[in-house]
Amino acid sequence: MYGPFYGFRVKPFQLKPDPNFFFGSRGHKRAMAYLEYGLSQREGFIVVTGEVGAGKTTLVRNLFRKLEAEKILAAQIVNTDLESADTLKLVAAAFGLAYENSDKASLLIRLEQFFRQCDQQGKRALLVVDEAQNLSRRTVEELRMLSNFQTDDRSLLQTFLLGQPEFRKTLLSSDMQQLRQRVIATYHLGPMDLSETRSYIEHRLKTAGWCGDPSFEEDAFETIHNHAGGIPRRINALCDRLLLMGCLEKLHNFGSEEVSEVIRDIQQEFEIPITAGASDSDIGSVREEPLSDLESMSTRIARLEDSVVSLVGLLKQILSLGRANKSPPEDKT
Repeated sequence: MYGPFYGFRVKPFQLKPDPNFFFGSRGHKRAMAYLEYGLSQREGFIVVTGEVGAGKTTLVRNLFRKLEAEKILAAQIVNTDLESADTLKLVAAAFGLAYENSDKASLLIRLEQFFRQCDQQGKRALLVVDEAQNLSRRTVEELRMLSNFQTDDRSLLQTFLLGQPEFRKTLLSSDMQQLRQRVIATYHLGPMDLSETRSYIEHRLKTAGWCGDPSFEEDAFETIHNHAGGIPRRINALCDRLLLMGCLEKLHNFGSEEVSEVIRDIQQEFEIPITAGASDSDIGSVREEPLSDLESMSTRIARLEDSVVSLVGLLKQILSLGRANKSPPEDKT
């Protein structure tokens, strides 16, 4: 909606992971270096953890773009909240193998044959497991067993495990010793600092075709960083709403005040509404809006009305033009 208003080619702050918007913060560069190091080792497990929305999936998709398809066959699974019995089926499906009505032994034989066929073709298999924090210990053990597929001098399968910080507890538990012995590197992807947050926002805007409209005050970046905590997905969600508000209210500059206004709107959307049976204490706890906020809301409503009027006028012009084009030509005979 706000794309044409600001002249963006694409939406700059979409929530889905997109490697075209990959931003190499210090943390993301180091995590990428660990993944690339893991690839060079051609074996074992690489573990990358990070908070929700830290950019782990975008990191891997950016890595996939660099892979040499003729040398590495990569597959990714994200639905990890499964019974261990279904793990092999999910892995087989990720590599494009048949899995219906197959028992565990059949799946293991099929997977090993597939990995050996890849090796004979000069390729090696890479499995990326996202949301690893949902894996049960038994499921992790099933994945570890797949790493036993080897030739005389190399592994046939390499695995990257991506998960939220709690996965490290699973990894450090006493019954995961065999897996830890096969982990060649681990890295925790932390949040971005204020400077990186600003660079991240400007990077995404420029990638989308930003030419300086809208502009951002210094305090706007600080307010965004404080609210989002340096987490990319939170930054995207906030900036997306900020640009939407700017479009509706015809704003071309954002400061801390505008950002704070959007934050309040988002927070109010997740407040529990007062029901008819609410107690006096519940009602008394509801925050009263200051007069200045009410005045600000009135101004916003007026701007929205102006926008609606403009859109209606534009639609009328389009409809009038359409009718004129459809009217039959005059008979000059």
